[in-house]
Amino acid sequence: MAKTNPGRFFEDYSVGQVLHHAVPRTVTDGERALYHALYPARHALYSSDEFARASGLPQSPLDDMAAFHVVFGKTVPDVSLNAVANLGYAEGRWLKPVYPGDTLRSESEVIGVKQNSNGKTGVVYVRTRGLNQRDEAVMEYVRWVMVRKSDLSTAAPEAVVPQLKKALEPGDLVIPKGLDFSNYDFTQAGEAHRWSDYEIGEKIDHVDGVTVEEAEHMLATRLWQNTAKVHFDLTFRPEGRLIYGGHVISMARALSFNGLANAQMVVGLNGGAHANPCFAGDTIKTWSEVLDKAETDVPGVGAIRLRLVATKGGEPFELKNEDGRYMPNILLDLDYWALMPV
Repeated sequence: MAKTNPGRFFEDYSVGQVLHHAVPRTVTDGERALYHALYPARHALYSSDEFARASGLPQSPLDDMAAFHVVFGKTVPDVSLNAVANLGYAEGRWLKPVYPGDTLRSESEVIGVKQNSNGKTGVVYVRTRGLNQRDEAVMEYVRWVMVRKSDLSTAAPEAVVPQLKKALEPGDLVIPKGLDFSNYDFTQAGEAHRWSDYEIGEKIDHVDGVTVEEAEHMLATRLWQNTAKVHFDLTFRPEGRLIYGGHVISMARALSFNGLANAQMVVGLNGGAHANPCFAGDTIKTWSEVLDKAETDVPGVGAIRLRLVATKGGEPFELKNEDGRYMPNILLDLDYWALMPV
């Protein structure tokens, strides 16, 4: 009897299937230190316990994207070990802050399957929840992945493609209990720009860039216990080691600090596309577009919807060509909601 796990292939998934992912992970201040070593992350709420307490939280939480990576990494052996590519995200919500000492685990439900016309791969849709040690959901999101078939003779399943929201409504967003930006310290946060200073349609060039190093990507991918073969085994991607999409997300979010230092908490993920592959040696630069704004009933807190675009060269604010396809230099197109002092 085989003891090793080859991972699931496309024909192994069925709609309604629930996957309970191993292994629970207790997060510590070590995750924060490593996260800030890997990315130029400087948002004050995640850097300072004192700033967080002044904002109504008991202490500084783990960075939103760091918590996302921990939850995401748990799912890889069951969802994307044999993936060709992670294709997109939708309906993502951060439901509770994650603090050092919390233990996270993940579970996913298969909500859609669709075989591709080549008969060699198919797309699997899953809704994943991250839960803490009290069985409280700390986040949830949908993602869809292109997965290889093992037995090409297996009949195609009935195609089920879930209907997903194009964007979360402001009322869908969960604001952490106690959060209060009414006494927000803009000097310590690093910029004076508040929610009311941003206009819908405004575009921001974040100016700074970081060259992706293979060693840092390998460290990050192992840190999140992401075992996807395309990130480690070059026989699966002979043209080069594919950089984990989450590494690009975190780098882009950190680079957006210059111009969006007060977009403190990510609370919603409306959609996302890894438009082109990223490889070691690529230099990531970013720009953002303000898509929407919404008031909240929490003191001093406004919600802002942002498009975050990561590029590997080219002019800022270019996204798609005349055919509606992403330009070849676009790495990431991410649509998210953040909380910002009004």
